[in-house]
Order: sequence, then structure tokens, then C-alpha cells
Amino acid sequence: MNLVFDLGAVLVQWRPQDLLRQHFPNEAGSPEQAKALAGDFFHHADWMSFDRGTLPMDTVIARTGQRLGLPGPAVASLVTGIGDYLTPLPDTVALLSKLRARRERENSIRLYYLSNMPQPYARTLEQRHVFFQWFDGGVFSGDVNHIKPEPAIYELLESRYALQPEHTVFIDDLAPNITAAQARGWHGIQFESAPQVQAELDAWMAVTLLRSG
Repeated sequence: MNLVFDLGAVLVQWRPQDLLRQHFPNEAGSPEQAKALAGDFFHHADWMSFDRGTLPMDTVIARTGQRLGLPGPAVASLVTGIGDYLTPLPDTVALLSKLRARRERENSIRLYYLSNMPQPYARTLEQRHVFFQWFDGGVFSGDVNHIKPEPAIYELLESRYALQPEHTVFIDDLAPNITAAQARGWHGIQFESAPQVQAELDAWMAVTLLRSG
């Protein structure tokens, strides 16, 4: 069985509206302002190209500040500091640790990650967090020039590690990313909390083992 984890808002903190409120208290002072600014900031083609690894950080900083009329130093501080902001979520890391222990006992599962993550942040995460050593492999979007929910990034993970779709489950907080995985025949679990994922994983594993037995 192959268990594939997203990272942002699943294994590491990612709350962009809070991040924007910290750096732009005037422009993102209310929840409505923060939500609108998050869309303009992080869901623009420039940021997606940064995720994809085709636009460098300094260009994203310059373009975003100019496009949104935001002060350049604050934009630079936010963007360069995201690697520090992506701190582990203890409950999900604990779940991953349990799955790692089960893998070592039973050798019945493999652990992977699939994340939209620009290269600078990917390297920071790899260097700082021991749980990356628990994975059997994974793909960062910034390393391969593809992003979720494009089919190509799922296909790449699948082919790189010889994953069988019917024995693969994908855990992500965003519904479009889950839908794309399901289109390849993977099972999908939309992340809400670590206990919820644990319960759904237990049910999926039980059914999968029953079928294989």
C-alpha cells in the first residue's frame, strides 16, 4: 500500500491569510481583506510559476509588489520567510510516525509526499525536518516543473516509484487535488484533521487487505 501525503496545511503549517495579516495589517486587516489578498497573492500565475520552478523568487517578489501595490520590503520579508513559517503540525507528524513504525514492523506500506512547493522552501524543509527521512520518496513541484492538480505530476510520482493506482491513497487538503488523484484510480482522503485521516486510512487499509486476502 502506498500512502502519499501533501505537505502544506497537512504536515506543515500553511495559513496564508494569517501570514498576510502579519505582514500587511492595513491591506489585510479584516478577514474579508485577508481572503481577497490571499487570492491575489498566492493564486496568481506568477506564484504558480514559482511553485512550478519556472520563475525565480526575486522576480515573484518584484512582480507581486508592483502588481498589488504592496511595499516591496514587506513582500520580500514575507516571501523569503515562508521557509521558516512552514513548521511541522504535531498531530499529523505523529500519525506519520505511527505509519513509519507500522512499515518497519510489517513492510506492508510505503510513504511518499507530493507537494506544490517552490525549490527554496523544499530545500529548507528537507534540511530542517527529520520526518523527511521517513519517506520512501516524493516529488516537489518546483523540482519537476509540474504542479497539482495537473495530471503530469501524479503520473510522474506513479512512474518514478512504480505505484499501482489501486493500492495508492492520496491525502491533501484541497478538493481539486484529490479529484485529480482519483481520476488516476488512486483513493483520495481530503485532510481535515489527523484523527479524521487516521480513521479513513484505517477503513481503507482494512478493505484493501480484505480484498487482497
